[in-house]
Amino acid sequence: MLYLLKPLLPFLLLLATATGFSQQNQYVGDWQGKLELGPGLRIVFHIREAGGKLSATADSPDQGARGLKCDTVYVNNDGLHVELRSARAAFVGKLVNDSVIEGTFTQGMPVQLILTRGSGNSSSKRPQDPISPLPYRAEELVFSSPATTLKYGATLTIPPGKGPFPAVVLITGSGQQNRDEEMMGHRPFAVLADGLTRNGIIVMRVDDRGIGGSTGDFTKSTSEDFAADVSACVDYLAKRPEVKKSAIGLIGHSEGGMIAPIVASKRKDLGFVVLLAAPGIPISQLMAEQTAAILRSSGVGDSAVKAYIPFYNQFMKTLTSGEDSLAAVTGARQYMDNWASVTDSSVLRQLQLNSPMARLQMLNTLVSVGRNPWFRYFMAFEPGPYLSKMKMKVLALNGDRDIQVVAESNMKGIRDAFAAGGNKGTTTLILPGLNHLFQTCTKCTVPEYGELQETFSPIAMKEINEWINRNVK
Repeated sequence: MLYLLKPLLPFLLLLATATGFSQQNQYVGDWQGKLELGPGLRIVFHIREAGGKLSATADSPDQGARGLKCDTVYVNNDGLHVELRSARAAFVGKLVNDSVIEGTFTQGMPVQLILTRGSGNSSSKRPQDPISPLPYRAEELVFSSPATTLKYGATLTIPPGKGPFPAVVLITGSGQQNRDEEMMGHRPFAVLADGLTRNGIIVMRVDDRGIGGSTGDFTKSTSEDFAADVSACVDYLAKRPEVKKSAIGLIGHSEGGMIAPIVASKRKDLGFVVLLAAPGIPISQLMAEQTAAILRSSGVGDSAVKAYIPFYNQFMKTLTSGEDSLAAVTGARQYMDNWASVTDSSVLRQLQLNSPMARLQMLNTLVSVGRNPWFRYFMAFEPGPYLSKMKMKVLALNGDRDIQVVAESNMKGIRDAFAAGGNKGTTTLILPGLNHLFQTCTKCTVPEYGELQETFSPIAMKEINEWINRNVK
C-alpha cells in the first residue's frame, strides 16, 4: 500500500463497501485501451471478483508483459482504482456506460486512458524479427546461481562451427522486461542477438527477475541486485565450452548501460563492454533532462516546461531522501500544494495538473515510485565513479534524437569519466537520426517507437559488429 494512503485505508475500504457489490461487478471483465500519446501503448486489465473482493492482472502487449499483478484494486465513488507496483503505475477511471471506462493512467505524469471491453489479444511481427530457419543454434535454458539463489530463464544463440567464440550478455533497460526487451511490438534484443550471432558471437539474453523463466521479486530489487544477476550470467558463460573465456562482454541498453559499468568495475575477467544510450551524468540530472525533452515532444510549451522542471527536481529530492517515509511524503505534498498555488493556471493546464484530483493522482503514483527501493537507489546513482574504473575495451553509442538519455550531456559525462580513469581503449559515437531504441525516427517521440517498422538501426548494428571485430576477435 502507498505510504500516503496507510492512514486512509479504513476510510477507503468503507467507501468501497458503501458503493455496494453491484457497482463493483460492473467493472468485472477484460478492459483494453491505448494511452492517448500518439499511437501509444496498449494496456489491458483483467478484473475479477471473488468473495466480494476485486483482483486484477494487467497486460502491456506492446512490451511483451502479461499477467502483471495489480496490488490494489477497489471501487468507490470516484470509480475504479488500480495500482501496479511492478510498473510503478496507477489507473483511476469511471464507467461511462456498460462498455467504456474513462480515466487517467499515471506513471510519472497523468495521461488520459479510455478503456473498452475486450481482451486485446493480438500480436504483431516486425520486418527485422528473426525468422526460422536460422543459420545458428538457439538454446532455451534455465540455470541457477549460488550467488543469488535465483533461477534465470534465458536464450543462448550460438554460431555454427567449433569455436570458441566471443560471448556477450545483453542487459535490459528500466522496468521489468523479458529476454527480448519486448516493447511496443518490437523485440530489440531478439534482433540484436540475431545480428551479433550471425557475426560469430554467442549471445545470452535473459528474462528479468520475476518474469518468464526467471525467479525473484522485481519490486524489491535495485540496480545493484540486477548487477548481481548479470554477474551470475557471466559466471555461467565462463563455464560453457563454446565460449572464449578472454572475450566475454556485456551490452547494456539504457539502465542496462548503467548496470554494465557496475558489473565491469568489480570484475577483471570481462574483455569488452558496449553501452547503448547509457547514463553518463547523475541520474537526478538525467531524469530532469528526460522529463523536459519528453514534455516538449508531447507539445508542452517551453514556459510550462521551465516552470515544471525546478518543481520536479525539488519534489523528487524531497520525496526520495531520508529514511522517514511519512516525513518525505508530507514534505513532498506540501511542496506540491505550495507550487500549484503560485503557478500560473495556464501552465497547470498544459501539464494536466490544474485540478486537486489530478495533482493527488500524480502524487499517489510518484509516492509509490519515489519510496520504492529501486527508484531511491536509481535517483541517487552517479555513473562517473563506475565508468572511471572500467579498464576493458568499451564502445559507447547514443542516438542524437534520443529524448530519454540526451546524447550530448550523457556522452560528455562518459568521455570525461573514461579520461579520468585513464582508459584509452574506448570509442564513443553519437549516431545521427536515431532515437532511444536506436530506430531511425521521424517525429522522435516516445509514442513513435511503436509506429516505426524498424526495430534496430542497421547502421548501429554495423558499428557494433565492426567494433567487436576490430577490438575483440
